[in-house]
Amino acid sequence: MSVDRNAFVAGTADIAEDALIHEGAKVWHLAQVREGAEIGPRSIVGRGAYIGTGVSIGADSKIQNYALVYEPAAIEDGVFIGPAAVLTNDTYPRAIAPDGSQKAADDWEAVGVTLKRGASVGARAVCVAPVTIGSWAMVAAGSVVTRDVPDFALVAGVPARRIGWVGQAGHKLELDGDVWVCPVSGDRYVEADGQMETGEQYGV
Repeated sequence: MSVDRNAFVAGTADIAEDALIHEGAKVWHLAQVREGAEIGPRSIVGRGAYIGTGVSIGADSKIQNYALVYEPAAIEDGVFIGPAAVLTNDTYPRAIAPDGSQKAADDWEAVGVTLKRGASVGARAVCVAPVTIGSWAMVAAGSVVTRDVPDFALVAGVPARRIGWVGQAGHKLELDGDVWVCPVSGDRYVEADGQMETGEQYGV
């Protein structure tokens, strides 16, 4: 394994020989990081979390305790994955074939979940691959995501549906005339054609 000298890996963590742990990253007790996986600078992998084969996690992300991130998930910078959340990889899961024989690794095609920069997935939420969670979007705890989530969207429920918009600070946006405003930061956003963008792009 390749572990930067400024990274921390707990003695009880299970790290594959060819995994990469970058500067400032922390991997806590009983976590498993599989073959070819990469943990970006300053990212944190919590107790008992699972990072699948070849999964790439960007910088400054937080994978909380007992989260399960199955390959081929792709995690960009600044992503939050809450405790016991699951990113799946099998659209049609079966242990055996119709003839009763046990299915092998080459009997199915893995599909992944993509989390864009700044996205958050709440505790015990399940993202059913293949789906993409947009930049700065937020998935409420306990939700089941079965379709793509737009940038800045707040989704909740089973299946998850958009119930609002959130800003980069993570708070629900409030409508002020034709502009959406973060009640904490004061940042302004504009909704167009079902998509949310920062107000800077529109000069507001």
